[in-house]
Amino acid sequence: MCGIIGVLGNHEVAPLLVEALKRLEYRGYDSAGIATVNNGRLDRRRAVGKLVNLSDLLVHEPLAGKAGIGHTRWATHGAATVTNAHPHKAGPVAVVHNGIIENFRELREELAAAGYAQESQTDTETVALLVRQSMDGGAKPIEAARATLKRLNGAFALCFLFDGEGDLMIAARKGSPLAIGHGDGEMFVGSDAIALAPMTDRITYLEEGDWAVITRKGAEIFDAHDRRANRAETRIQIDATRIEKAGYKHFMAKEIAEQPVVLADGLKRYSRHGALTLPEGVDFAGVDRLVLVACGTASYACHVAKYWFEQIAGLPCDIDIASEFRYREPPLSPAQWAVFVSQSGETADTLAALRYAKERVAKVVSVVNVPTSSIARESDLTLPIMAGVEVGVASTKAFTCQLMVLALMALKAGVDRGRLTPADLAGHLEALHALPGLMNHALRLSGDIAKLAEDLARAQDILFLGRGPMYPMALEGALKLKEISYIHAEGYASGELKHGPIALIDAKVPVIVMAPRDGLFDKTVSNMQEVMARHGKVLLISDAAGLAEAGSGTWAQLAMPEVAAMFAPILYAIPAQLLAYHTAIAKGTDVDQPRNLAKSVTVE
Repeated sequence: MCGIIGVLGNHEVAPLLVEALKRLEYRGYDSAGIATVNNGRLDRRRAVGKLVNLSDLLVHEPLAGKAGIGHTRWATHGAATVTNAHPHKAGPVAVVHNGIIENFRELREELAAAGYAQESQTDTETVALLVRQSMDGGAKPIEAARATLKRLNGAFALCFLFDGEGDLMIAARKGSPLAIGHGDGEMFVGSDAIALAPMTDRITYLEEGDWAVITRKGAEIFDAHDRRANRAETRIQIDATRIEKAGYKHFMAKEIAEQPVVLADGLKRYSRHGALTLPEGVDFAGVDRLVLVACGTASYACHVAKYWFEQIAGLPCDIDIASEFRYREPPLSPAQWAVFVSQSGETADTLAALRYAKERVAKVVSVVNVPTSSIARESDLTLPIMAGVEVGVASTKAFTCQLMVLALMALKAGVDRGRLTPADLAGHLEALHALPGLMNHALRLSGDIAKLAEDLARAQDILFLGRGPMYPMALEGALKLKEISYIHAEGYASGELKHGPIALIDAKVPVIVMAPRDGLFDKTVSNMQEVMARHGKVLLISDAAGLAEAGSGTWAQLAMPEVAAMFAPILYAIPAQLLAYHTAIAKGTDVDQPRNLAKSVTVE
């Protein structure tokens, strides 16, 4: 969600801060700002909307200084206004904040009673006012920040800058990620490594409850009990070219096109010469149940994986939305594994669910795109999905790579539980390794889909239908369309159509049917006929044999390559993504940064 950057540098920091914030734009934001210390004076600039507005402001009202903090805000408290934008400043302190301070109302009332009135609607300004109150009482910056941290409930990543202190930043994290970067006589703070990558490859990740006193000489890190803590320094390797559009109009288009390559790379890592090469520790012998936990698109990957684990391995599998998981206090057992799926590895609800499960199950496994993320670090076992940096808010290549890793895990479970023979395994792996090539064929449908999207863009409601593992793909197709085109869309299991949703069918509601010719195809065609009998406008996505068998009467058809039925969801993600992308283009919406959304959801 929000993005944080902090620099104690040897050069003017305003340009560095703005460039770093540009690298965090993918997280989603509605306003931005920076603060610097110049000749001992703390000052700030803030603007609503895109970063270009802040850049324009800085042209007319420059901000000098070699120490500074910056922020891109995704609103949680208060509308997108300059007053609500970060950094928030109260007297001698400025602060940027990711997360939510849950007890800010009672703190704000206490501060108001003491004469410290709040200007903004935010929870963050309360933090700045608490520090100011402490400093007005005689506390030094470090003491004031430490005392303030003790009073905060909720999730936060914080970075403080002080008037008269050109060589001091204080950073803290609780429930929201934060990293410290080490340079040559310079130090940095960032909400993720991408922001810091051009400035340093030496990163220290703060752990839960940590806070740090940072100067140009280095960082002193303390744990939640104020004890000195030694945190490992990590070398990061980020391919900067993958953060560029590389000639594509949008990051989403680039990331859709990258899927054959990244999927092939992942398959090479986890399987070779007809054998699985998953990390040591992936052994499902003795595991009697799985629970798969995730949010959003990742939860639909879990829905697909449930079919695989149960059909291939005979392993019972529950699926939970992370935001509901721990609140319903699910019974877990020591013979159970919990698998947490997240693109960023920082999803707040998923991380909280992991912490709930950790002492209650035999093993916590994470399937993430960032192996240094909080979810990965707190797991017993991590399987990176190898998708590379994904910038578009609507997940594409991360989704298919999640599916790839979950499919390989299901195959390993089948082997470990004696459900797959070597010949069975070899056949499944062959089908998976064929997918990158089939994806290249599916990508050629982009032009046809763009033409259909001109009609879809005029719809107010769209339904997606699928059966078996194509049902969660219908959910995912609907989610993609909602995310970036803002058209209301719903995904349904085809067999559920007559139990209510068929009341929505008329000539104005397009119905997208995802149906490879598999064992459930005839059932899906019957449901499709029910739609057409009510003048529904059907777009059928199937292979050549399926299209021929379905016959005439559809509004439009898309011919997909023939694919092994078990792994069809991975291939059919391509047309689902392209439909959303081209419909959004036809409507003129912001594809990479859709309204109200954020790439990494670090609040509940």
